[in-house]
Parts: sequence; C-alpha cells; structure tokens
Amino acid sequence: MNLKQRSIPIAILLSIITCGIYGIYWFIVITNEVNQVTGNQNDTSGGVCFLLSLITCNIYGIYWAYKMGDKLDNARAKNGVAPGSFPVLFLILNLFGLSIVTMGIMQNELNKYLPAA
Repeated sequence: MNLKQRSIPIAILLSIITCGIYGIYWFIVITNEVNQVTGNQNDTSGGVCFLLSLITCNIYGIYWAYKMGDKLDNARAKNGVAPGSFPVLFLILNLFGLSIVTMGIMQNELNKYLPAA
C-alpha cells in the first residue's frame, strides 16, 4: 500500500494558508487512499470525485462523504474493529459545511492503517 502518514493539523493549516488548494489535493489523495485500504481500487478516483463535486455544486460531495464513511466502516469491520457511524457523521458534517472536519477524521482513520515504524 502507498499510504502516507499525514499530520491532520498541518493538513488543515496548509488548506487554509493555500486558500483551499492543498485541500483539493488532500481530498483527492484521501479518496484514493480510502479506495486502496478498502480494496476498491476500481471505484471512482479522487480526481473524478472532485470534478463531480465541483460540477454539481458539492451535491456529489455530500454523497461522497457518505460513501467514504461507509467504506471506512466496512474496513474497520474487516479488521476486527467495531464499526462506528461514519456514514451518518460524515453526511451531517458535510451538510453543515464542515467537510474539512470530515477529511480530518478520514485521515485519522487512514493513519491507523499504516505499519508501525
């Protein structure tokens, strides 16, 4: 796997400092890494998800958040960790415009799949 450890506060700070440009990169990378962790490499790529979110004025972004939560819950279940309620949490956060919080939670989950150094 090609997962990369990312500091959530630094990713959020970079997203703010770069006026969202790093946030776009982070969105794309998180999507691809979630697909990788869950074994769904043939699912919609991060770039396509970003373009669909842009074209649909973030309506697809809300759907994306729900699906990412579902994928992460399934990955947790496969690894013997009790699944949470990520789909609902991510959906609510994105409905209220807090997608950066959603991405932070996703990154926290992805960081758990990295091998111990």
